Amino acid sequence: MNLEGLEMIAVLVMIVLFVKVLEQFGLIDSSLEDSVEDEMEIATVRHRPEALEHLEAQSKFTKKELQILYRGFKNECPSGIVNEETFKEIYSQFFPQGDSTTYAHFLFNAFDTDHNGCVSFEDFVMGLSILLRGTVQEKLNWAFNLYDINKDGYITKEEMLDIMKAIYDMMGKCTYPVLKEDAPRQHVETFFQKMDKNKDGVVTIDEFIESCQKDENIMRSMQLFENVI
Repeated sequence: MNLEGLEMIAVLVMIVLFVKVLEQFGLIDSSLEDSVEDEMEIATVRHRPEALEHLEAQSKFTKKELQILYRGFKNECPSGIVNEETFKEIYSQFFPQGDSTTYAHFLFNAFDTDHNGCVSFEDFVMGLSILLRGTVQEKLNWAFNLYDINKDGYITKEEMLDIMKAIYDMMGKCTYPVLKEDAPRQHVETFFQKMDKNKDGVVTIDEFIESCQKDENIMRSMQLFENVI
């Protein structure tokens, strides 16, 4: 895969991974019956999520879909929350040939919107709602937030390099055996040549969205997993 073709690999990996997580949790299964049992079980967990009606209003999932999501989430996370170590363990299952620790850390921080060190069912639902049902603008905003590691409103070369190194580590050397050691840095330079319109050394949200919206491949990738559940 050449550097040009890697422009949105982090976004694609992000979405593909969550489809895998849905499968792991048994969430992609429309055969589950609608049941009030799921709502009754909510009271037994350590973290009590908001009423499904409220989440239905906030997200782009139906009540039945939320019940399915909650059942799978509760099965894997009986306490009702996911800490970072558990999050990393989930992702490591899908990349035994590499080290997904750092990339999982970045993703966890993107889902942990209130920065309290855990991902609740509400966090999980709202993130999935954007990734799977959100508009292109919403998905790109989410991706920008992932890249903007320190959340200051800009993507720096250092931040993008950290993201790219994490992706290469996760995929493993057996996936990219011929890549030179400076391949992540080369990709960052390509990324900034395309995204940094005013050449000030940082990429703003407006520059990021404008560049992505002009790329047909990126636009197609944003629609790949809209109907997985």
